[in-house]
Amino acid sequence: MTGSPTRRQVLRGTAGGVLASSAVISQSHAASAAATYTAPNPRVRIDLNAGWRFTRTDVAGAEQPGFDDSGWTSVNTPHTWNAVDGADGGNNYYRGVGWYRRHYTVPSELAGKRLYLQFAGVNQVADVWGNGTYLGQHKGGYSRFRFSVTGVLVTGGDNVIAVKVTNARDTGIAPVSADYTFEGGIYRNVSLLAVDNLHVRMEDYAGPGVYLRQSDVTATSATVTVTTKLWNDANSTRSVVVRSVIADKSGNIVAEAATTAQTLAAATGAQIGQTVGIDRPRLWNGLADPYLYTASVEIHDVTGGTDRIADVVTERLGLRSFAVHPDTGFHLNGGHLHLHGVNLHHERAGKGWAMSDADHVQDFDLLRELGANAVRMAHYQHDQKDYELADERGLILWAEIPLVNSVTDSTAFTASTQNQLRELIRQNYNHPSIVFWGIGNELTDYNGTATNTLLASLADIIESEDPDRLSTYAVRSEDPDNAQAGLHTRVTGFNKYLGWYYGSKDGELGAWADALHSNSPSRRIGISEYGAGANTAQHALNPPKPEPGGSWHPEEYQSLYHEAYWKQLAARPYIWGTFFWAMFDFASDGRNEGGRAGINDKGLVTHDRQIRKDAFYWYKANWATTPTLYITSRRWTQRTDAVTELKVYSNADTVTATLNGPPLGSRSSGDRIFRWADITLRPGQNTVTVTATIDGATYTDRVVWTLA
Repeated sequence: MTGSPTRRQVLRGTAGGVLASSAVISQSHAASAAATYTAPNPRVRIDLNAGWRFTRTDVAGAEQPGFDDSGWTSVNTPHTWNAVDGADGGNNYYRGVGWYRRHYTVPSELAGKRLYLQFAGVNQVADVWGNGTYLGQHKGGYSRFRFSVTGVLVTGGDNVIAVKVTNARDTGIAPVSADYTFEGGIYRNVSLLAVDNLHVRMEDYAGPGVYLRQSDVTATSATVTVTTKLWNDANSTRSVVVRSVIADKSGNIVAEAATTAQTLAAATGAQIGQTVGIDRPRLWNGLADPYLYTASVEIHDVTGGTDRIADVVTERLGLRSFAVHPDTGFHLNGGHLHLHGVNLHHERAGKGWAMSDADHVQDFDLLRELGANAVRMAHYQHDQKDYELADERGLILWAEIPLVNSVTDSTAFTASTQNQLRELIRQNYNHPSIVFWGIGNELTDYNGTATNTLLASLADIIESEDPDRLSTYAVRSEDPDNAQAGLHTRVTGFNKYLGWYYGSKDGELGAWADALHSNSPSRRIGISEYGAGANTAQHALNPPKPEPGGSWHPEEYQSLYHEAYWKQLAARPYIWGTFFWAMFDFASDGRNEGGRAGINDKGLVTHDRQIRKDAFYWYKANWATTPTLYITSRRWTQRTDAVTELKVYSNADTVTATLNGPPLGSRSSGDRIFRWADITLRPGQNTVTVTATIDGATYTDRVVWTLA
């Protein structure tokens, strides 16, 4: 995957020199339209999430098989010790060591297979043992990693897996600091993988080993270069054929290619490139049509004249082209697409980072309801489930590494950060949803030599690993517009909190953006963060800007803020993407504001996913195609002032309202906001009802406000 694979690539080995035959890979050919395909699946994946024992204590000897862990707590992974302790943000927050142990019997039928222990995410340093044998250490809390356990775990008998985890502060690993809680534990899935001795490489930064590079994608045709990394763990030379097959959703083969038989020596690897063409492809077209093909690579062992399929890797393939223009913003498949979306953290109340697949699905269901078409996956590599859901649902992604706030000028920090970027790219290379690779967020020492040296190296890694996607960086609100932006990356995002931490929400953002665009017309400008806090239990009519660090964050101000911001953003097509902060309230142990300790309350949905705040419906009325009719301030049920305002968000043309039965009249609106000023409540209960006709159907919303 490093560099640009050629269309006709000579088959060469790695760690073993040139293969015995250096014949050129056979040319691709169009497959018969009538041919159908079902990918074989010789690999075995076993879920190891159940039956762990856990203690939040550093215990000497816990890695040994005979260690007595009977007094430890029974847990299942995904697991974080912060959630177990009942932490909600800063409460009972612990950074230190935790131990996990699990007994497991490897099925006898896996004898002779290569075995790998896979962790989808452990924060932040993991040391792993199998039956007392030290397997290795992984640094970095967000990426997948694997250890070979072949010859360590025995088949048919009891095995003990032990994992020592620490989330203690470590200045050699990014992030050193950030505005979220650094939870600890094995907070994503654990698996055992079994493959043949002849297999697609498993230890290429824990990537899939098959990388799909697309080029020249149009409605007429598309070219796909399939790069496969092989490894022969057999004790003898094998004769190998690699077949790549691309099929549509119905299983019809649309393209395929196969190599001639090549020899691969024992304990040797090879990288193979095959290029195929696809006629009249159905494009992956965002929310409108997120169409996915499958690309399967079969590894055939043809030693001695036999033909045995030793390994198969199947990846989904979405064919699309994209570009960002400094004047017209983002384009997908040649058409303009205004990217509007959210920043997303992988965390929720009661579970912390230990989210299930169902939790991820619920989050993406809420994104679909909102009408977002883009997501910035802040501030780190997310679970694979998120990227898969984005592929399936047509969301454009900004994926990034956890380089936040500060840089440590050390060899260890540089190496760790660069490694996390390579892991991010290799593990996620094939996701069509990912368009942007982010190299950092709000680094405070923007003029520092260490900071810019590191950022330059990260940008170079992206150009080497994946020159087809766009590198980006998020500039801190307080920094000059030229701070790092445009210096290292192809496109830039700006975190602008005018009207919250400083300045005014009314007009200043648009004036700033116009000036920057005018002064630097070649810059490709995005808004990577903007937002304001809101407590759904705090309310005021047309409140002034609250103190960001104060205890009073009325929900109504968040709505006013987003109304003002979106109108300015929507009017400027040169802004290639906008991402509000944040989709959900999330744990941040350093905060104590808005009446809640340990919570960043800028989300448009509450931490427990139970309440969609008013501003959620403002964006839904503007972004979603589904009918929206929503009375704001609905949670302000107990009133003390008789005279108030009725405000409605809707994508209807006209909304009609009544108060306790008598009509308040109808309102039309060109900005999705419908207002009835100075309505008068009577003592006791008041019922407000609004109706609207949208797409030929009648919709109603109703609230009850009580005047004390």
